Amino acid sequence: MRRTAMALTALSLALGTGIATAPGAVAATPCPTGAVCIREFGGDILSKNIFYSYGAHNLDNVTGYHILVNSQTGRAGFQFCRGYDGTDCSITYRDTGPYPAIDFTPINSLLLVP
Repeated sequence: MRRTAMALTALSLALGTGIATAPGAVAATPCPTGAVCIREFGGDILSKNIFYSYGAHNLDNVTGYHILVNSQTGRAGFQFCRGYDGTDCSITYRDTGPYPAIDFTPINSLLLVP
């Protein structure tokens, strides 16, 4: 009983001081349903980095680490491509949701596939 009271006291102190929460954390901008998006580390998605249509999408000035979010439906996928116009591409990724941050510096286009 005493341990439970001490744990609850410690938890309430932590919550009261903001230790257990992330003050100032920014909520990530959601990627629209049916799209593939490149998210900045601050959580924003620039309008130029939202892709809806199948086919190749050349990237403009996207370098460094970013998070890709697949919000396509119907098991549609995407590929990372080193070349422009969807050439020299990776395997097809079909899982939805955010992917771990990757270095986009060598990536010049994305290829969206059904």
